[in-house]
Amino acid sequence: MEQYLTQKLRKETVLRDPIHTYVYVHHQIILDLINTSEFQRLRRIKQLGIASLVFPGAEHSRFTHSLGVYEIARQITNHLAQTYPTQTPGDGLWDSNEQMITLIAALLHDLGHGPYSHTFEHIFKTDHERYTQMIITTPGTEINDVLKRVSPQFPRQVADVINKTYPNPQVVQIISSQIDADRMDYLLRDAYFTGASYGSFDLSRIMRLIKPYKDGIAFSIAGMHAIEDYVVSRYQMYQQVYFHPVSRAMEVILTSLLRRAKDLYTKSLTDKAVDSSFIPASLLPFFNGQSTLDDYLMLDDGALMTYFNAWQYVDDPILSDLAGRFLNRKPLKSALLTTESNPYISVVKDLIQTAGFNTNYYTAENDSFDMAYAIYQPNAKKPFTQIELINPDGTTVELSTLSHLIQALADKQAGDRRFFFPKDMLSNRTDDLFSGIYVDFQQYLNNNYLTAPKNLI
Repeated sequence: MEQYLTQKLRKETVLRDPIHTYVYVHHQIILDLINTSEFQRLRRIKQLGIASLVFPGAEHSRFTHSLGVYEIARQITNHLAQTYPTQTPGDGLWDSNEQMITLIAALLHDLGHGPYSHTFEHIFKTDHERYTQMIITTPGTEINDVLKRVSPQFPRQVADVINKTYPNPQVVQIISSQIDADRMDYLLRDAYFTGASYGSFDLSRIMRLIKPYKDGIAFSIAGMHAIEDYVVSRYQMYQQVYFHPVSRAMEVILTSLLRRAKDLYTKSLTDKAVDSSFIPASLLPFFNGQSTLDDYLMLDDGALMTYFNAWQYVDDPILSDLAGRFLNRKPLKSALLTTESNPYISVVKDLIQTAGFNTNYYTAENDSFDMAYAIYQPNAKKPFTQIELINPDGTTVELSTLSHLIQALADKQAGDRRFFFPKDMLSNRTDDLFSGIYVDFQQYLNNNYLTAPKNLI
């Protein structure tokens, strides 16, 4: 049924979108994939996790992002087919036979994300990319059933694009590189919904600059400044939105909340006095480390929120308090850390413990760093595909060798390291039982940094 892959709809489906104005669906297989239960599940998973607790408009979903990535890939492949069609095998130009697998991989690239995905992954050791490939390749999923109508091998070929093992580097780089359909959509979409205007860049200009060559995708050297703008926009979004300290504070609470529930369940296996009846059945496979794909697909943001709401009313004071803090947006506070802070971390943790907070759940050290642009290093654990500019004669040059701006950002980590603690420790009340502890704690804070006590500075 190879013809199914290119079967056109009798009438195109057009979806309204605030970022791209319209998302155009011309092929039956794309519409069939959108209508599967696994893809519809992405409606129930927020793109930015808990960021809406900081940026109230950030309620958009993995579903809309995935449609956006598909639309950008559709426009890119149309541009390549019209402007750079292959003439002879191996000429490095675009083979239109690769369009549909590119569009399908773009649509399905985030299929395996779970609820509050990065926090959930950290606690339960899951991997959304592995789950994406499992959903695509496992017999019995609706996604797999649709893809197998093309050929028995087709699901594995789509998974290979997402796994970056597909033989055509042009297809892989459209989906996953330092400037790809995924990144371009999430930057524009996240900037729009968070209200962060510095995440904007000239998408239409960048797409017109794209040129294929034998090793992948490059960009016309005449448009270098548009590429610079994109890299700087990505840098700003990471520093101002993705690494926002309050978002990270709420992630710490979410992490502690899930970890406390898991710890209580584990303890209940040996201590019959511990009540485990509050643990929902759908989380047990993850607490036991024996989850299946079906278990994973049962979970979404709404399911976890239902559990969190119930946990407000359990007998365990820590679980109940953490659930209330998360649901009612009561973030932890934080102080910046330097190497000079290290000797004082244990000291302030002891003060927090003395004030009545279990530091296993109410404190955390968290660092968030990112590189605005990474130069290709073949020996790295996960080497980045560098951005190549293409000269009129067809030769390529790596972006940072020409751009002084990118050179200044390349291979430099930006971000910070923070110590998170309960806001209660900043209390100025003198009638509180722990007021003396609070005063002692605050001696270690200076201009948002954790430092030596003020009387020693």
